[in-house]
Amino acid sequence: MNAGANGGETKDVLIEARGVGRDGKKHVFSNADMKFVYRNSGVDPSIIFTSARFRGEVKDADAIRARMAEVQSHRETAQPIREKTGGSTFKNPPGHSAWKLVDAAGCRGLRVGGAQVSEMHCNFLINTGDATAHDIETLGETVRARVKANSGIELHWEIKRIGVS
Repeated sequence: MNAGANGGETKDVLIEARGVGRDGKKHVFSNADMKFVYRNSGVDPSIIFTSARFRGEVKDADAIRARMAEVQSHRETAQPIREKTGGSTFKNPPGHSAWKLVDAAGCRGLRVGGAQVSEMHCNFLINTGDATAHDIETLGETVRARVKANSGIELHWEIKRIGVS
């Protein structure tokens, strides 16, 4: 995955990653080998990554702490970070914000069982306490269908789901 936030992505700082294939064979990938694209890479998705080396920058420690506090403060006011979520649910389609499409489709606050689209940020699905994997999956697919019907745009999951129900 090419995770990112606040204008930076994994591709910007990764030097090398090591992983293991299903056959047990070990692999070493350079940044170029990863073939990064938005929120993804060109590497076989069955590879399990075991370690990575990243490029850092020498900066003033106080400036770094201040920037971290600023980012955290923004997240506290803009994202449901105190809730049970899997993080950002859908990838942003080119030229669009997923949360705006979800909101425009009338999905803010939508519920399926114990799963709910966050009122604070529509690109987060919340486990309100008793959600099952099926609830989350059904809610996500309902949101995707409503967004497609409303805007003609197909949302793609950003969360990697394993054992989809």
